[in-house]
Amino acid sequence: MHPFVKGIQKKFQIHANPILAVGMKAYMLHQFEFLGINTPLRDRLTKEYLQANPLQNWEDLELVMKELWALPKREFQYFAIDVLKKHKPLWTIHSIHLMEYCICEKSWWDSVDGIASDWLGGYFVQFPTLVPKVPTHWNSSSNIWLQRSSILFQKAYKANTQLALLSQYILHCKDSKEFFIRKAIGWALREYSKTNPVWVRQFVAENALSNLSTREALKVLNREALKKKKG
Repeated sequence: MHPFVKGIQKKFQIHANPILAVGMKAYMLHQFEFLGINTPLRDRLTKEYLQANPLQNWEDLELVMKELWALPKREFQYFAIDVLKKHKPLWTIHSIHLMEYCICEKSWWDSVDGIASDWLGGYFVQFPTLVPKVPTHWNSSSNIWLQRSSILFQKAYKANTQLALLSQYILHCKDSKEFFIRKAIGWALREYSKTNPVWVRQFVAENALSNLSTREALKVLNREALKKKKG
């Protein structure tokens, strides 16, 4: 095991809380085991450790990521997401293979959404030649977590959102029965509604989205409309 991984294992283990772990496991529907380290504490421990132990090359970083992803306690996957984000200067165009691996292994909304937020948005800005090839491949796959990632990777792009791609990916998946796909569609549209509310209202009106997707997509707009009505 890489010394970097051994070090964070020891640091996290000191702060394990079995009582908290029970609740955290239940919240994630018993998908994973937990040490029981809450988010504020984990963020502090992560910041301290990464400042003191920077990795110097992609080879070490990739090895560390694979070892962290293999550990049974879920906090180590959360830590891994922070590790790769912190080491963005080491990313190469080939880093997408590791990112896809992490999307597809131990998949659940917590890790996949962290990856979309902390890795994918920035990665595709840094390596735009892979768009639309990679996200389109994901969107067309049978893996719901790759599909979810294709829908969500632009959610922080605001005015730089490629609407043709967003529309294509949503329409391809709109009839999915998967909760996490329907939720992702609504979330992506809700975020973009903060930038272009007219486009989102029109898109929802013109396309037969699921009730969940529609409700999520219009959540901000309906709340603002209600405020204006009351005011």
